[in-house]
Amino acid sequence: MLHGNLKKMLTQVNDKQVSYHLDLGEDRVSVNDLISKKISLHLDGVIHCTHCKKVTKKSFSQGFCYNCFRKLAACDVCIMSPEKCHFHLGTCREPEWAERYCMQSHYVYLANSSALKVGITRGDQLPTRWIDQGATQARPLFRVQNRRMSGLVETLFKSEVADKTNWRNMLKGLAIEMDLEQEQERLIGLLYEGLDSLQAEFGLQSITDLSDENETHEFIYPVLEYPTKISSLNAEKTPLIEGTLMGIKGQYWILDTGVINIRKYTGYQATLNF
Repeated sequence: MLHGNLKKMLTQVNDKQVSYHLDLGEDRVSVNDLISKKISLHLDGVIHCTHCKKVTKKSFSQGFCYNCFRKLAACDVCIMSPEKCHFHLGTCREPEWAERYCMQSHYVYLANSSALKVGITRGDQLPTRWIDQGATQARPLFRVQNRRMSGLVETLFKSEVADKTNWRNMLKGLAIEMDLEQEQERLIGLLYEGLDSLQAEFGLQSITDLSDENETHEFIYPVLEYPTKISSLNAEKTPLIEGTLMGIKGQYWILDTGVINIRKYTGYQATLNF
């Protein structure tokens, strides 16, 4: 039995195989080792803000109390829509935080999770970002100067390819293998005028094409059996989640009773039995 505040699972990759660990309280468990076993997860109704650690009645932006949600740069609108970054306007909520996390190089990438998508992330978040989205394949397209630039490039690509993962299809294991290098060439061929315009405005060094430098990364998830129908488990409505763990993909546990997004309950006090 483990007891503590939930966090998103930690991930590692070894020869394409993804392994998961969960820290709960002072203990760590290999979630891969729990596959095929009957487990239970009980949320006792207590939520701690992941920033200030105070008890909160409701979690905002996956783990924050309302006050922190309102004041922290990590919860600003530009985190979900980086093209709306306003650091250059001098209106950032936390300029020092932004210097560490936003004003550093980012990657724009293609991934295959439920289908082809475009996404962005900091360089130090690869391959974690891809795994958290349940991607079976991923390939960096560009390295860019900062988070705002990554959002501008992503917005350009959104005219041709989705920027969201269909999480239900991802959990059904429906992704078909793609030639991401070919997709990269196709999309750049369609969008080169927009890329040239961004470089003309922000400088040639603002966007670095990685076509000749990168390979396609592949990931295999620990799943015994994918569900044909997705039933989402809501731990706020039903605090006791029970079932046989059939697999893990993204930040989801796939149980024979339904699926649960562990990251959604960041900061929730829980007990895990297995």
